[in-house]
Amino acid sequence: MSSGVGVQDSAVEAFQELKLKKKYRYIIYKINDNNTEIVVEKTVESADYEDFVASLPADQCRYCVYDFQYDTAGEGIRNKILFYVWSPDTSKIKQKMLYAASKDALRKKLDGIYTEIQCTDLSEVSHDTVLDKVTRMTS
Repeated sequence: MSSGVGVQDSAVEAFQELKLKKKYRYIIYKINDNNTEIVVEKTVESADYEDFVASLPADQCRYCVYDFQYDTAGEGIRNKILFYVWSPDTSKIKQKMLYAASKDALRKKLDGIYTEIQCTDLSEVSHDTVLDKVTRMTS
């Protein structure tokens, strides 16, 4: 299901800088006010996971990419690039539908995503929940 929403070139460029140059810790994307294009809303160079979670709007959908760092017992520190679809229960139905229909347009342009995290409330985006999902996939 496609919505016809495009992806701004700078959105892909920001992802490449996160992935290849480690310039950002996370990127937050949104659909512009005209509902025509996915654009970068915010890039953050250094922040901890709690800062990332706190930056998610309480009542609006967003896409996010986060360079998730975690420590594995005996194997050292690992990084995985995660794609988040933030669609809080308090956001409007029309917005949820638009973000769901437009997600693949962005995902297809972001090569190197480890996994996708669908989240509708803060419990689904908590560090422990995400860590559990990532470690289950790697074992």
